[in-house]
Amino acid sequence: MLGLKIDLRIAPEAQRNGPYVFIANHQNSFDIFTICAAALKGTVTVGKKSLKWIPIFGQVYWLSGNIMIDRKNSGRALDTLKNTVRKMQKRKLSVWFFPEGTRSYGRGLLPFKSGAIRIAKLAKRPVVIVAASNLENKIKLNRWDNGTLIIDVGKPYDLSGERTTKEWTEHFHALMAEKIAQLDSEVAAGNR
Repeated sequence: MLGLKIDLRIAPEAQRNGPYVFIANHQNSFDIFTICAAALKGTVTVGKKSLKWIPIFGQVYWLSGNIMIDRKNSGRALDTLKNTVRKMQKRKLSVWFFPEGTRSYGRGLLPFKSGAIRIAKLAKRPVVIVAASNLENKIKLNRWDNGTLIIDVGKPYDLSGERTTKEWTEHFHALMAEKIAQLDSEVAAGNR
């Protein structure tokens, strides 16, 4: 789709013993067709409440059981996070976050918000990093070949230990930045 060859790599450990909290980099609006291809069965996403106003997509997104969070109302957002933990535990669901909170549009990996880590700690579930190589200036809709996108679903990380939510958030940001750089190098080497 979109003229991209997708090289999807999933760590064997991420395919068993879930549910997990998946965190992925959010590059642009094409992510729905690209990086979301890595979502494993039994996974719902957490998205901003305003998505429901996008014709057709918003209704399908909501009806599919995905979770909408009101980022403008911290009280409601916290309630949504708590309900998400209950759903994870009751239905054995994995949850997918874009912890940057917005699309980066070529600005690199943006700072992470802490919601995904809070959920993982409250639900006592591991975090899995989903990193995708850079798509900036890569997709042109009038081309058949837009190159390769590598998507890497890593191994689960248990959040036991003495780190705070902020420290875990920064740790995962650093790990993801490192993984994206590695994937970008692989794509560049393959294009020579």
